[in-house]
Amino acid sequence: MTSDTPGVIAPPPVILLGGLVLGTVAERLHPLPWVPAGVRTAVGALIVVSAVAFFVLAIREFRAADTPVQTRKPTRAIVSTGPYRFSRNPIYLSFAFLELGIAVWTDSAWFLVALVLTVAVITTGVIVREERYLERKFGEPYLEYKRKVRRWL
Repeated sequence: MTSDTPGVIAPPPVILLGGLVLGTVAERLHPLPWVPAGVRTAVGALIVVSAVAFFVLAIREFRAADTPVQTRKPTRAIVSTGPYRFSRNPIYLSFAFLELGIAVWTDSAWFLVALVLTVAVITTGVIVREERYLERKFGEPYLEYKRKVRRWL
């Protein structure tokens, strides 16, 4: 690993996968329903599809800026267009909505518990480290972006 990276604790998709596995295992051991039957599929599917669309838009902005999405590679630019105008972390926001959508769709409150843990780990183990890295690498331009745009939403 090069020193020109944020040094996150794990790749964010792996953290998301860990939350999904945790929710699945907990649900199998002790089901914890919470969503009215008439809305599960429609609302859950809508949230999941929206999360995927938001993710695709965010990735497209990284590609347009010619900077890698992977946290193990050096960042070449501050991305502040598209969904990055509203959130500094739309990819992680899409992960959170994906987990929420799955919680609704599968009628499992365990995925909500996993969501809280996923967001906590991504915030402390990824976002905080990325922010320090971007501050060092880009200085005032990143600090200005940080002042204008919220971390999550």
